[in-house]
Amino acid sequence: MTAQTELAVVPAQETALAVYSAPNGLEPWLQKVRAEVDAFNQCLPDLTTVKGRKQYASMAYKIAQTKTALDDMGKKVSAEQKEIPKKIDAERKRVWDTLELWQKEVRKPLDDWQEAEDARIDKHNDGIQQIKDMALFDATPQAVTVAQVIADLEAIAIDDSWQEFLPEAAQAKDQALNKLRALLAERTQYEAEHAELARLRAEAEAQAQRDREAEIARAAAERARVEAEQRAQAERDAAARREQELLEEAAAAQRASEQAARDAEAAAERQRLQLQLQAEQAERQAAQADANRIAAEQRAEQERLDAVRRQEEAVERARQDELARQKAEADEALRQQKLREADQAHKVKVMGAAKEALMTMNITEELAKAIVLKIARREIPNITINF
Repeated sequence: MTAQTELAVVPAQETALAVYSAPNGLEPWLQKVRAEVDAFNQCLPDLTTVKGRKQYASMAYKIAQTKTALDDMGKKVSAEQKEIPKKIDAERKRVWDTLELWQKEVRKPLDDWQEAEDARIDKHNDGIQQIKDMALFDATPQAVTVAQVIADLEAIAIDDSWQEFLPEAAQAKDQALNKLRALLAERTQYEAEHAELARLRAEAEAQAQRDREAEIARAAAERARVEAEQRAQAERDAAARREQELLEEAAAAQRASEQAARDAEAAAERQRLQLQLQAEQAERQAAQADANRIAAEQRAEQERLDAVRRQEEAVERARQDELARQKAEADEALRQQKLREADQAHKVKVMGAAKEALMTMNITEELAKAIVLKIARREIPNITINF
């Protein structure tokens, strides 16, 4: 931007922050622009000329350029101020990281010593805890297992290598050994008692097995004796049954013979009675047949008489119907005759009146009659007589 296109020069870079941050800091620049505007208004160009209109446009353009220049300077100052916190934070971080690195550099020997010391203490504490854990079991152990653990624990040396933890390690080992030895004594006694009980149970089971086998042998002998007695008894019973069956068969044969004789007599008696009954039934059937024949003859005669009567009645009805029909025909013929005679008389009357009318026109009776007859016979076109 040049002096020819702006009304006030923007503040210098080194004073811009003070000018823009002060209340009404740009007021002198605004007053300078206002003076230029007032001077322009005191001597206004002629709007009717091209030059005058260009002067108006030029003044407005200068104000716009001044406005843009002042606003751009303010934006630049504001942007620079916004970058300051970022620069400060970057410097803070650089200083922090550098000092922290120097801090670690100075403290490293101490941290290394502390790490080694913590490892040494942890090693002794782990060893003491391992001694204590040797007296602990997830499940009840056997005596041989406890004895082995005692041997392993006694093999652990409690010497100066434990350093200041020597008393604690010695105490932990003594307590663990006392607990394990007590447990060994308990498990040894328990397992001995358990072994004795197992031996006694085995002997009892062996004796029970021998007793069962002896009982099985005795029972087998008893069953054999009982089975032999049962077979002998069965043979005796079978012989007795066979003897009884023979006796019963003989008695049955005797009863069958007697029953056959009685059955023969009964059959002869039944046959005699059957023949007698058949003869009586034949007599009754013959009598019934005669009665049926007589009744059939009587029914046939009655039906013949009924047929003759029905035929005579039909003939009479036909004769009466024919007489009625003939009378109706005669009556209808008479009525039709009367209608024809009445119609003829009416036509004669109408034709006579027509003839009389024609005769009033000085026409002779014969001519008038001939005209009327021709009209009545429709021999004259388009002329009819209404009867």
